[in-house]
Amino acid sequence: MSNHTRTRTVKTAAGVHTVQIPRQRGRRGAQPFVVVVPERPSLTREAFGFLGRLLWKHRRGIAPLTLALSALPVTALLHWWAWWSGLLLAPLAAAPLAWLTFALLRRPASRSVLLWRIGLAAGGTSALTWLSLAAGFGPTAGPLPVLWLLITLAAQTAWLVIRRKG
Repeated sequence: MSNHTRTRTVKTAAGVHTVQIPRQRGRRGAQPFVVVVPERPSLTREAFGFLGRLLWKHRRGIAPLTLALSALPVTALLHWWAWWSGLLLAPLAAAPLAWLTFALLRRPASRSVLLWRIGLAAGGTSALTWLSLAAGFGPTAGPLPVLWLLITLAAQTAWLVIRRKG
């Protein structure tokens, strides 16, 4: 039997799959094709894939939660890198109150719209106040984690209520 038709037996470890690539015909410098067959994904990979698909499907509904979760490491980095950034962010906390004043003067509204505006201004002011305090003192200092949780729950609830109505 010639060398060209005889198969060679190669010992491999258990669970390892090998693909035999026959000799290439045609051009001598051509690269062989390699076909990669993936293994079955693990249970952890399946769980993370399911969770990722679920989060992606509901990404618009959890926007406030995503912003709140990203605010924690951002403020931790700001506190670590430049604690004085809290002093720069503190005047920003007055911006929602300025918006409310401007909106009340320029566009008078009915009672329900007025309550929504006041609620948005209060939520924005508390969130920006938390941001400046967390950047100055660290996001885990004192009552800041509890304040973060309350602001996140209020923002997520308001977001879901507004989206359900629209």
